[in-house]
Amino acid sequence: MERLADLISRHAQDGRLARILLRPERLAAPVAVDAAEIAARGLTGDHARPGKRAVTLIQAEHLAVIGACLGRDAIPPELLRRNLVVSGLNLSALKGRQLAIGGAVLRLMTVCAPCSRMEAALGHGGYSAMRGHGGWCAEVLTPGRIAPGDAVRPLSEE
Repeated sequence: MERLADLISRHAQDGRLARILLRPERLAAPVAVDAAEIAARGLTGDHARPGKRAVTLIQAEHLAVIGACLGRDAIPPELLRRNLVVSGLNLSALKGRQLAIGGAVLRLMTVCAPCSRMEAALGHGGYSAMRGHGGWCAEVLTPGRIAPGDAVRPLSEE
């Protein structure tokens, strides 16, 4: 019988960075960019706060789930105000783990819970539709440049 820790550490494939969104100031509309620099305090040009919430990530696959919970098609990621949209990798399985994205290394720290603004952005039931699908907050371990198409690789815990 295999150890649970061994099963948890396995992933079928690396993910991919699908989109980078910067929020130039609080409440400003997110702007998609072709590349970005992740500094120690977060994405350069983003109003993020340093520490365990410096960068926010959401799975592209969850955009359709959130939309389905609202009786709609997939939700545009700009409405959800997360920095990085990744695909092909279950972020929830990586809590506390390090991820290499382009030249940067992040550690997934905590769930990025929806805020009350999601009701305004998504309409009636928006807050509830996002619960469990709102993404993750990460701290920056190694600054570096990232771009859409970069691999999102879980790093070994050793």
